[in-house]
Amino acid sequence: MFEEKIKLNITKIQNAKDYLKRMENCLNNDLSFHNENSNYLSHNFHSFPAKFPPQLPKKFILELTSENNVVLDPMMGSGTTILEAISHNRHAIGFDIDPLALMITSVKTTYYNKKTLVEEFTRIINYTNIILNKQDKLTSLFNKFNPETKSFVEYWFHKETIKELLSLSYSISKIENEKIRDFFKIIFSSIIITKSGGVSLAMDLAHTRPHRAKIIFDSYSDSFFKIENVKGKYKSYNSKKLKSSINEFQKKFFQNLESVRETNNIYKPALKLANSQNIKLADNSVNLIVTSPPYAANAIDYMRAHKFSLLWFGFSMEDLKNKRKEYIGHEATSNFSFKEMPQLTKSIITKVGQKNIKKSQSLHRYYSEMMDVLKEMYRVLKHNTSAIVVVGNSNICGIDSQTDICLKEIGESLGFKVPKIGERYLDRNRRMMPASNNKDYSSQILNRMHKEYIIGFYKQ
Repeated sequence: MFEEKIKLNITKIQNAKDYLKRMENCLNNDLSFHNENSNYLSHNFHSFPAKFPPQLPKKFILELTSENNVVLDPMMGSGTTILEAISHNRHAIGFDIDPLALMITSVKTTYYNKKTLVEEFTRIINYTNIILNKQDKLTSLFNKFNPETKSFVEYWFHKETIKELLSLSYSISKIENEKIRDFFKIIFSSIIITKSGGVSLAMDLAHTRPHRAKIIFDSYSDSFFKIENVKGKYKSYNSKKLKSSINEFQKKFFQNLESVRETNNIYKPALKLANSQNIKLADNSVNLIVTSPPYAANAIDYMRAHKFSLLWFGFSMEDLKNKRKEYIGHEATSNFSFKEMPQLTKSIITKVGQKNIKKSQSLHRYYSEMMDVLKEMYRVLKHNTSAIVVVGNSNICGIDSQTDICLKEIGESLGFKVPKIGERYLDRNRRMMPASNNKDYSSQILNRMHKEYIIGFYKQ
């Protein structure tokens, strides 16, 4: 009996060494994936700010888990990890606080009958064209918005675009089957939420604060007009061509149709609108976590972009403002219960506070909430498994947030070991990010968003 226990302990030690070696090998590899196609399966259904390429979670899923294991993403975003997990016969669990994220992931991981989708699409287009010619109906639909939402819509959308979007959204709402209805909602949303701002008047929805085009080239009348006065010579970054929402909807439908899942996987994902600081899972029940938390200090503000489509689905501006306050690292800090931070993390918060107290409180809130997230990750992970966390740094008042080092320090204070932090360089042409390929080193946005860090948290 004693010899068997010794052999068992030796086996456990060797398994742990083997696992750590595989994990470190993954983190040492090139994780940028610049030359690889990321638009397979349904990964290209909808743009999402700062999403990582599917090859990244795929690599860790294949190297660190076996079929039938449980893979969790507690901040799933557009569901990249979830889709990769079920595609490789793993149980997948995904949480997010964002209602659009939940809808995108649900649609991307649902299998559909293409013939049924084409039939519904034909009905939507036909019905949309009928509604477009009924001014009384359009007025009635627009009047369902409250005054604040009306004001937002009229500022950010051209009057002809508003009519088309009202007609499309109403036609989609008449679909009885929820999964099919959500499929078309995601197409609708995807023609608005793009890096260019889609069919809205926004120039770039990846920016924390989108700005409106000043000159519009009107495809409806083959002319252009000024929304705002432009000083000096016309500049391309001030202008935007107005596109037909119905035409864009049709193009996106046929694009997504090519990637529709027509075969069911062994496992269906468990998806829920939930906060990652309170994961409703049993202790020691997860084999792997692959996730990417938001940037510190709201460097990428998801709700600022997502409200451009969510308001068409019945959410009021007030609903979305309140939802935004729940996001990790939000600037609202009154009555917030800050946590005691480890030494380095505390010193960075203090440095920021010497320049801007409000920014330092927002950063302190971010690290306090991430401490709760990491604590929950540690709790639900099985022993000898890991959490792979992809983060980017923020430049706050000229100070580097050092998010990777701070989260490593926080994780270690909770019991994690961090044997390695990997790096990946971002491909701006493939990600909805608020920066360009031009390396303007005077730009804080560019300085903080060219690289990401992949932290390997290991639970013994």
